[in-house]
Amino acid sequence: MHNQKWARPLARIAVFVTFIGAANAQAAWEPPEKISRAEMVRTTQVVQSAPEIKFKQHEDIFRIRALDMDWDIGSIVYEPEDPGKIPVGPDGKKIGVFMLHGGTGDASNIEVVARALVTKFGYKVTSMTFPGRLYLNDPSRKWPGDSIDSSYSGAARTPIWKKDLVITPDQYDIVKDTSQRAKYGTFVSLRAKEGTEFYNRMAAWPVAFDEAMREANRRQFPQQDYSVYLYGHSTGGPFIMIASQRVPNVAGILGYGTSPFGYMYPATGKTGWNFPFNNLRMRTWADVARYSEEDLGKKGYSWPLLMETVFERWEGLKSQPNFKAEDFIHKNSVKALEAAARASAKRLKMNAEATDALVLRYTGYVREMSGPGVKPVPAFLSVHGGDDETVSYEHAQKVLPMYAVMKPAPKVNVVLLEAGVHIWDFKEPDLPLGVTPTVTTLWNEAITKGYFLK
Repeated sequence: MHNQKWARPLARIAVFVTFIGAANAQAAWEPPEKISRAEMVRTTQVVQSAPEIKFKQHEDIFRIRALDMDWDIGSIVYEPEDPGKIPVGPDGKKIGVFMLHGGTGDASNIEVVARALVTKFGYKVTSMTFPGRLYLNDPSRKWPGDSIDSSYSGAARTPIWKKDLVITPDQYDIVKDTSQRAKYGTFVSLRAKEGTEFYNRMAAWPVAFDEAMREANRRQFPQQDYSVYLYGHSTGGPFIMIASQRVPNVAGILGYGTSPFGYMYPATGKTGWNFPFNNLRMRTWADVARYSEEDLGKKGYSWPLLMETVFERWEGLKSQPNFKAEDFIHKNSVKALEAAARASAKRLKMNAEATDALVLRYTGYVREMSGPGVKPVPAFLSVHGGDDETVSYEHAQKVLPMYAVMKPAPKVNVVLLEAGVHIWDFKEPDLPLGVTPTVTTLWNEAITKGYFLK
C-alpha cells in the first residue's frame, strides 16, 4: 500500500452529542478515524484470550407471499445457550444483529462474523440468505456440479425460489457478453424468456427480498424486546439500507466492506449495470481469475502458477450458488427495475394507478425514503480494510456528501483499517483471524457506548 494513502485527510460527517439520562449530558462515543495494524494485532490477542460464550445455532426456513407468489427463505440463527447472556444496549433493549452476505454466495460466507458476535459479545444474530440462493434440496446446502458447463451451451444452475420449483432449460437462453472482456472476461447470463416462471420470478424478486428481510426480523427480533443493528457485506449493503427504514426497530447500520445505497454506486466511479432485468448473471472460473489477478498477480505469481491457483480456488467455490440477480439494485439499474415492476404489474393485471405505485416501490429500492412519517436513515459506522479494492475507503469518502444532504442527514463515520481485504477471514501471520476481532470489537463499542443513540 502506498504511503500517501495514509496521509490523505480522513473526513467524517459531523460531530454529534448524545444526551444520556435526564440529568447528565455527555459527548457520545466517537469511533477512531484510523486503526493501525499494531492496534489490530493487540485487539486480536485480547479477543483470542477472552472466554467464549456457549451458543446454539439453527436454520430458520420460512415461506412468504410476495406479488402473488410463494417464496422460501432461509436464515441461520445464532444465540447464546443462556438467553440471559444476551446483552442489553444503552436504550434498554436486547441487542440483535441482522446480517446479509454478498457476492454470489449464501449466509455461510459470513458465519465467521456471526460466531464472533455471539461467542465473544453474546449478541443474538440472524444471517439471511438472498432469495433463491439456498440449496433447499440437500441438508448440506451445497450446490452440486458446476454453475454452467464449460461450453456455455447446455443446462445451467438456477435459483430455488421455492422448494420443488424447478427452472428448466427451455425457460432461458444463455447469453454471452464480451463488451468488457479485456477487464472481466466474458459475462455469461441466463436470459429468462417472457411468459415463463423464470421470467416472472426475475421480475418479482426485489419485492420478495424486501418482504423477506421484514419477516426474518419480525420472527427473531420482537420490536418490544430488541434493537436491531444491520450488517450487509458488499452487495448485501444496499439491501441493508433498504431494511434500515422499513424494519421499525432498526437502531443502526454496521459496516465492513459494505456498499451504500444503489444510487450512490456511480459516484464511486464504477460502471453501472446495463442489462435487462431478466438476465441472471452466472459466476464462473473467470470471476475467480479476476480477483486472483488483483491479489496474486501483484505478488509476482507466474502465469502457470496463477492459472493453477485460479482453478484450485474455483473447485473450492463450486458448491456456492454462483449466480446473481441483485446487481440491479446494487448498481442503480433504475430502468431495469422499472421494467421489472411493469412486467409484474402486467402479470397481476394491475390498473394504471397500482402499476405506477409498484414502479415507485421498485425504483425506490435504490435510494433512501424521505418525507413526513418516514423512518430516517439510522446512523452508519462504515469500516474499510486498507487493502480492500472492491468497497474501498476511497469509495466511502466519495459518497459521504450524499449522506450529508439527506433530510434528515444520518450520522456517518468512516473508519480506515491499516490492514484487511474485502473478505473477512483473510489470514496473515500477525492477524490469524483476519479483521474479524478488530471490526466486531469496534462494533461492540459503538453499540454499547451510545454511538447509535438518537
